Amino acid sequence: MVDENKKRILTGIRPTGALHLGHYVGALHNWIDLQEEYNCYFLIADYQALGDHFNDIDLIRKSVIDVTIDWLSVGLDPAKSSFVIQSYVPEFAELTMLLSFITPLGMLERNPTLKGELDSLEIEKRTVGFYNYPMSQVADILLPRAQLVPVGDDQSPHVEMTREIARKFNRMFGEVFLEPDTLIGKVPRLSGTDGQGKMSKSKGNVIMLSDDEETVNKKVKSMYTDPNRIRADIPGKVEGNPVFEYHDAFNKDLEQVKDFKDRYQKGNIGDVEVKTALAKSINQFLEPIREKRVYYENNISLVEESLNNGITNIKPLASQTIELVREKMKISKYIR
Repeated sequence: MVDENKKRILTGIRPTGALHLGHYVGALHNWIDLQEEYNCYFLIADYQALGDHFNDIDLIRKSVIDVTIDWLSVGLDPAKSSFVIQSYVPEFAELTMLLSFITPLGMLERNPTLKGELDSLEIEKRTVGFYNYPMSQVADILLPRAQLVPVGDDQSPHVEMTREIARKFNRMFGEVFLEPDTLIGKVPRLSGTDGQGKMSKSKGNVIMLSDDEETVNKKVKSMYTDPNRIRADIPGKVEGNPVFEYHDAFNKDLEQVKDFKDRYQKGNIGDVEVKTALAKSINQFLEPIREKRVYYENNISLVEESLNNGITNIKPLASQTIELVREKMKISKYIR
């Protein structure tokens, strides 16, 4: 049930595959805590996934369920939060269209995330739909009139764009929207296991939330470290070293982490010892998630129920917002 006395949060994920440790560190661990004190709407943005996966609808369909299972397995509670499939709430698409009429094209063109992603796309995938996805993200946030948006640091420009469009709408037509604040996680970004920037499923440099113990051990064993440290007695760098980033994120034995860092910088420890301890820490973290995953995979009806309930929860608010927008823009009624 939705507690109207709590402030609202909207955040989400594009369903283009199951989730990995980067998603947990950059987003999910925040969401788990936030659901205790806010009305949280967690969005599965399937419209936005169509932007660069339009020719792989089966992946999106499968990923909607995979993402929901991941959410449930890490501890998101559908009794406290609302899981929402974007395409099941048509008001998201309508608000995207209406807000696009007051949004300058240059605002989209200046969006750093969009610019980076467009550069990485093949020409034929640079569609109008993909180009417009920042506009869709703005509508996602404004439709439930969210006060807070927890995101990774690379997504913060979208929230600032949302604030700017909310101000412009309110100035032009009258007060409807709040200006949401951004909340960035304590570890905004986790490097890929190959040391090449952030985790990316397309690069294969990820540890999935669904990986079994053997797979985790294999991935950690092959992780990038300090390339200049060819022997254990050579002092190594801790900064920018993915192995120690992951230790900081998942190893609860802080004294052990400190000891490893000191010895690594002095050349008194080998990579095998550091990586073995890391694999153990990650597997300990993932073990309860794996158990819950098996439960939900065997009870898919509960997964579907969590989605249906979340959609039901947001629909009255979505309808109310759209009615307000139409009234303010004077497009709500042309005939009696």
